[in-house]
Amino acid sequence: SHTMSEYVRMTDTERDQIDQDAQIFMRTCADAIHQLRTEAPKGVQSAQVKEHRTAVLDLIEDYLKRVCKLYSEQRAIRLKRVIDKKRL
Repeated sequence: SHTMSEYVRMTDTERDQIDQDAQIFMRTCADAIHQLRTEAPKGVQSAQVKEHRTAVLDLIEDYLKRVCKLYSEQRAIRLKRVIDKKRL
C-alpha cells in the first residue's frame, strides 16, 4: 500500500468512463458473436465445419460471459466501497 500512495490515483470520473467503455465493448462483442452465429452456417455444406464453427462460437461466448461476470463483481466491489465511504 505504501507504493500505491506514490502513484496518482484515478478519479471517479475516470473510473466511470472506464466502466462505460467496458460496457460498450462487452455489448459490441456480444452483438458480433450473435451476428457471427447467424452468418456462420450460411453457405457451408459440411456438417463438420458447421459443428466446428458452432463449438468455437460457444467457447467465445462462454469466455465473454465469464469476463462480464468478473467485471460485474469488480464493479460491485467498487460501488460497495463508494457507499461505505459515504456512510463514514
